[in-house]
Amino acid sequence: MALEAPSPVGTPYVGVIGPAEAGAQEYALARRVGELLAGHGAVLLCGGLGGVMEAAAAGARSRGGLTVGLLPGTDRARGNPHLTVALATGLGELRNGLLVRACDALIAVGGSWGTLSEVALGMRLGKPVVSLAGWDLPNAPATASPVPAGTPEEAVAAALGALGALRDRTDG
Repeated sequence: MALEAPSPVGTPYVGVIGPAEAGAQEYALARRVGELLAGHGAVLLCGGLGGVMEAAAAGARSRGGLTVGLLPGTDRARGNPHLTVALATGLGELRNGLLVRACDALIAVGGSWGTLSEVALGMRLGKPVVSLAGWDLPNAPATASPVPAGTPEEAVAAALGALGALRDRTDG
């Protein structure tokens, strides 16, 4: 089965970030985010490992979506089984910066220190960042905080809407 490559122009690349040690609620939310992103024709980028990353990739792949994992190590085989493309960066946690630079928008599901670093980098770069069941940033100015979302549907609509890329390709 040949994969249809998305057009690099106009196709939204959305990073789904969150803890590798995800609980059941975070896993379910991330999987649904992945399903919805695939239904809108977005390319899903993630850190390529378990937890939120695996759940989002599984959701996207279940709907025929393209998933890219930016792995911290040098072994592609360490990526989760739902990746279409596994890139072994060898950068460790520094891959977080590469992921943020490579995507057009970010959806954070849950929270961890690595997730917080990606949120901060995304905000610093002016990328749309949406937080679903994530950490609060109580002292951050409203104009420099992630957009809160209550559901996966709201999170995907906020991220793609900020990019002007909200469109349905499936009944997802």
